[in-house]
Amino acid sequence: MDIYKEISELRPGSFLKEDLYANTKNPIIVKDTKLTLEHFEVLRTFGISRVLIESKAQNSSEQPLVDQVTEVKLTPEVEKLVMQSSPPKSRTLEALYDETVEVYQKEFAGYRSGKKLDVAAVRVIVLPVIQAFLENKEYVRRLNEFSTIQNYRSHHSISVGILAALISEQMGYPRGQVLQVGIAGVLADSGMAKVDQKILDKVAFLTSEELSEVKKHVIHSFQMVQDSSLVRPEMKAAILQHHERFDGSGYPRGLKGQEITEISQIISVADVYHAMASERPYRQKENSFKVIELMREEEFGKFDVKIIQVLHDLINKLSIGTKVKLTTDEIAEVIYLHRDFPLRPIVKVLGSGTHLDLSSNRKITIEKIF
Repeated sequence: MDIYKEISELRPGSFLKEDLYANTKNPIIVKDTKLTLEHFEVLRTFGISRVLIESKAQNSSEQPLVDQVTEVKLTPEVEKLVMQSSPPKSRTLEALYDETVEVYQKEFAGYRSGKKLDVAAVRVIVLPVIQAFLENKEYVRRLNEFSTIQNYRSHHSISVGILAALISEQMGYPRGQVLQVGIAGVLADSGMAKVDQKILDKVAFLTSEELSEVKKHVIHSFQMVQDSSLVRPEMKAAILQHHERFDGSGYPRGLKGQEITEISQIISVADVYHAMASERPYRQKENSFKVIELMREEEFGKFDVKIIQVLHDLINKLSIGTKVKLTTDEIAEVIYLHRDFPLRPIVKVLGSGTHLDLSSNRKITIEKIF
């Protein structure tokens, strides 16, 4: 009898009893393959959680059939990336993130040279780091510390994918869809590879013509994934719409409100948050509290407020007794939370014992949580 088992329950030597697809034309593992630890890693990489296997592994005294030991059929490039994307358990999350950015940077450079976007390769590159952050959510507070000016574009793409996945999971999306949202977040700016490098590297304000060229990146990104069966239609729509805004001020179509999909809004919030909280050649980064406050207040009406709240809860949620560092470099403790100003509590400065109401002291903000 054949049964379905979770990946975590599998043991080497089990035999797969159905062809496995991951939104691919051909199976990533064929029926009757004898599963090994390497296969388990590939299954996790492609977000497959359950498989149909024989109820008992083949007796070791039996002679295995040739097709029962068939290896995973991946292109040489993707096989290489699987090896690069399977870190030893001792590797830190920051090291995994840095290596992911480095490998994706090479992919992005290929797009500039005319290489076709390989969604399967991108999945293999980025799913391990997305899954690592999903299992270690507390590290999201440090995500912007990992980003650097050098190779900013790749840092941004990987970080947007991580943030979009975390937000969607927090909103109750199933894990398979969460991973798809993460991939869409990574690919949302892939079309930047088609924009003149001189425009992207420009430190001064862009001319209207240059800005128009930059805005075309969403169309380029959509065109690069349009024919891929590995990207679901709703994710393709999100990639195209991730610069639309609720008040109609976005692009490329000036959509408003419910005309914009929720997944598009998730990627929008992740995109703007990371851009504002990262150091750029033409401006310094803002701390995460300030960024979310700006998105709530100065950008009011552009984003879905419930998604901003989810991001806030992931990164900056405060409670009574939380220790924080203020922009004055003082360390303080949260002693009261305002219902209408969740980012601006009353705090007690440690050492002096002074009470500060940040809702009325607008020049002072929380810089980070300890």
